[in-house]
Amino acid sequence: MNCLERIQPYLPMALLPGACFGIVAPAGPARLDTEKATRWFAERGYRCRIYPGAHQAQGYLAGPDQQRLQDLHDAFADPAIDAILCMRGGYGSMRLLDQLDFELIRRNPKPLIGYSDITALHTAIYRHTGMLTFHGGMLNADLLGGKLAPTEASLLAQLGGHVRAGEQIEHPADFALSSVLHGVASGPLLGGNLSMLGATLGTIAELDTQGCILFIEDVNEPLYRVDRLLTQLRLAGKLEGVKGVLVGDFAGITTAALTPLLKDIFAPLGVPVLAGWRSGHCDPNVCLPLGARVRLDSVQQTLVLEQDLFKA
Repeated sequence: MNCLERIQPYLPMALLPGACFGIVAPAGPARLDTEKATRWFAERGYRCRIYPGAHQAQGYLAGPDQQRLQDLHDAFADPAIDAILCMRGGYGSMRLLDQLDFELIRRNPKPLIGYSDITALHTAIYRHTGMLTFHGGMLNADLLGGKLAPTEASLLAQLGGHVRAGEQIEHPADFALSSVLHGVASGPLLGGNLSMLGATLGTIAELDTQGCILFIEDVNEPLYRVDRLLTQLRLAGKLEGVKGVLVGDFAGITTAALTPLLKDIFAPLGVPVLAGWRSGHCDPNVCLPLGARVRLDSVQQTLVLEQDLFKA
């Protein structure tokens, strides 16, 4: 079933005051200040439960695979957990893909929030369950890291159900957008970290891009590597059928430097391309609801939600 054939996905209920976030570390390790994290949630009217793997480190991984997998499964299965927030990216999510219990996740739908390496989980979960997830700020670098207000505000507004069908996903006015290729298109918003989209080709997390609005971002990749990654997607047939492209932050590469490559890759497809969107390894890091149907207008430089994210 491709993304055009899916039933429009929803999550069961928006977060209410007192909701509990499960903190997991499915990828790399990070030093976690438990008191600071607990206080951050309490000040906003929420609670949190920190799972064991978030306190561990095993080289470049946040603990053994089995621990990180168990934490993820436990957070989905626990009815007391209302949303699952990843602590950081790095590397490690791919190692869990062939062990994920998609039926467990399907039976217990709830927001999963993260970006970067967490892209592997976003794409796998959408492909096998159709569930919405959120490309948004993670605990350490973003929410506890003092990032600009839109990082937190966009995440909590979407999780709280305050962004409804027909409303724009707001982009901070202080940061200019670039209309690389003009046009208007609608479709499910899918994608994430470009390196991970390439790495998961041929796996159970391979992204089905048919009919989608493709979102891409990356960090620490020089321009020629971005070219290689986009060419890899093109040669794999993953750009055929894409309806539009939203280009997030490519840390270290300006939009002006990226624009000729974007035109070279996407102009033959005749799709709108809007670049400079502040989502990814950047400050602020605007939340995006992956799997939700959106309308991209690269002329007006808007991204409009075409569905509610939660059931009424």
